[in-house]
Amino acid sequence: MTKRHILFLSISVTYAAMLFSCSHAHFKLTESQGYLIPVDSTWDTRGNQSVSAAILSYKSQIENIMNQPIGESATTLKTFQPESPLSNLAADFLRETASQFLGRPADLAVMNMGGLRTSLSKGTITVGNIYEIFPFENTIIVLTLKGADLLHLFEEIAHRGGEGISGASLQITRNGKLTNCSVQGKPIEPDKEYTIGTIDYLAEGNDGMPSFKKSIKRQDLPAGLLRDMFMNYVKQQTKEGKKIDGRCDGRIKLVEQ
Repeated sequence: MTKRHILFLSISVTYAAMLFSCSHAHFKLTESQGYLIPVDSTWDTRGNQSVSAAILSYKSQIENIMNQPIGESATTLKTFQPESPLSNLAADFLRETASQFLGRPADLAVMNMGGLRTSLSKGTITVGNIYEIFPFENTIIVLTLKGADLLHLFEEIAHRGGEGISGASLQITRNGKLTNCSVQGKPIEPDKEYTIGTIDYLAEGNDGMPSFKKSIKRQDLPAGLLRDMFMNYVKQQTKEGKKIDGRCDGRIKLVEQ
């Protein structure tokens, strides 16, 4: 098993300041030393009982919250490229939420695979399961992109081997080339404006999709975090007697070059 280490640094500095003066002290690094301390089972016997007791009280409270059941998954939903049941579900949820915010259908949605940190197992869904899938403090954004920039975005998605999309169809090669694409079954018009539901992390051009930064309009949903909104979605589906489900339906297809 690979050991984890904590790095301790010892740093010496000198400073010069005029006595009886209001001028700022000036610091200069003169020496630094560091060493690694292995973090392994040898530390298990050196715990602080008061600290352990404090942690245990919080641990119990958190577990009571995280273990609360909120819904049911019809099947195990995983993430994989070029498309997957869980990434499709997340993208569909983003597009539906964006549409509700706009008061009209959003053209499409994009969710990165990297934003989904684990799979959703078949059976009971707990609060903790949602936190495990969406551990980041992401919010939902609606961006407007011109068709020409949307085409570049699809090329970036193809280069990455596929991401979660909704409302669009892509054909990509195994070496990351885009060969065909459409939105709502129609070719992309370069000058047309398209509304896209996504998350703030991608809206900033991260995760290999810089074309998002070319948006001509950005609208931040005021409802809160993606994680909380998806949790409310699961609860609502449960009230309606529905199970959470997702499937691969060919929205991203691998083709020969």
